[in-house]
Amino acid sequence: MKRYIVWSTDKIDMNDPFQRKWFIRQVLIHGRAEDIKELDWNEVEKLLDELELPEEIYRLWKSYFEAKRNASG
Repeated sequence: MKRYIVWSTDKIDMNDPFQRKWFIRQVLIHGRAEDIKELDWNEVEKLLDELELPEEIYRLWKSYFEAKRNASG
């Protein structure tokens, strides 16, 4: 685990839905571009409303996914 993303544990069970969601939230808040790039974009979009992100980060990603949908459809 990268300490700037996860500092409270050395191991995360990515098969546990709660821990996986928590990790995605941590990456979106604390991750660098290379960390965010590794996320599953479909999963992030699906979980976005459940992640309880800070408002400015939530709005950034919400508008990104809306623009992406509008551009493709």
